[in-house]
Parts: sequence; C-alpha cells; structure tokens
Amino acid sequence: MEVQETRVQTDRVLTIPNILSMARLVGVPLFLWLILRPEFGGPKSDHWALLVLMLSGISDYLDGKLARRWNQISNLGRLLDPAADRLYILSTLVGLTWREILPLWLTAVLLLRELLLLVMVGILRRHGYPPPQVNFLGKAATFNLMYAFPLLLLSDGSGWISTLAAIFGWAFAGWGTTLYWWAGILYVVQVRRLVRADTTAD
Repeated sequence: MEVQETRVQTDRVLTIPNILSMARLVGVPLFLWLILRPEFGGPKSDHWALLVLMLSGISDYLDGKLARRWNQISNLGRLLDPAADRLYILSTLVGLTWREILPLWLTAVLLLRELLLLVMVGILRRHGYPPPQVNFLGKAATFNLMYAFPLLLLSDGSGWISTLAAIFGWAFAGWGTTLYWWAGILYVVQVRRLVRADTTAD
C-alpha cells in the first residue's frame, strides 16, 4: 500500500465523498442486523441485506471517483473509506460465520490479516508515518470479497440460483482471500523498508 498521497488533500469534512463514506458506515449495523435476524427468531431478510451491501458497493465506487474528479480528497476521507471497507468485511464475516455459511477457518484467515495490518499501522505511527492509502491490489481484494459475501449469502437456500451463487461465491472468496493476503504481505515489506530507512538515517 502507498504511504503518501500524491494529490492535494484538504481538511474539509462535509464533502460529498465524505458524506457517502459516512452513509456507508451507518449501513454497517443495519446490514449486520438484517443478516442475523433469523438467528434471533425474526424473518429472513437476506434480500434487504443484499440491497444494503449493493448500495455500499456503489457508494464505495462513487466516493473515490468523485473525490478525485472534484479534487475533494481529504484527510478524513483517507480514514473513512478503508474503515468502511473493513467494517463491512468484519460484519459480514461475523454474520455469515454465525449462520454457518462461512467456515470458521476462513474467517480466522481473514481476521488474522486484519490483525497483521493493525500491527503494521501501529509501527508506522511510531515512526511518524500516516495510515496507508489503499492501493489497487487491496481494492481488488476488497472487490472480490464484496462480491463473494453476497453470493454466499444468496447460496443459503435451495434451487439452481443458490447452486450457482455458491459456485461463483466461493470462486470470488478464493481470489479475494489470496489478494487480501498478497496486499498485506506487500504492505509488510513496505513498512519494513521504511523502518529500516529510518534506522539507517538515525
């Protein structure tokens, strides 16, 4: 992941991209509640959960595109966008694992990668560097996982649609998990180079 942003940044808070990112964050608890309703005696609301996830994906695409086009890249946006991505992934992992749609081992693999990134962010801050920018590889990983999860949710049923959803869902999950860890390893390598450069300078 890139540590520095080459575009001009702003300290503005109320920009359209930031509002879209905030809306995505508000949707996280709603999405999790919709997934878990059947586990607490409520009706199955998977289609509504899929709608929330779809709207999140659209806003994820728009906030980055609009921020670049309108020159509204902000310090807050740098935090909100990856935070929303990770919270949606985390809430989906919790919901699908709770409903036994995702195996526990896959959830553990993805959460372990998140823990690795948290450690790396801590190391960066200790050396005076800001949180990293999401690079293309990380976005591709998130893209695959955000396709995988709704398909796997849709696979929790019967009929040919559920069967196809399971096939494509697991394909996206496999690619997404691989890219997720690939991006994480590259990030560790970059952090290691920065720390080594700082140590050498001292």
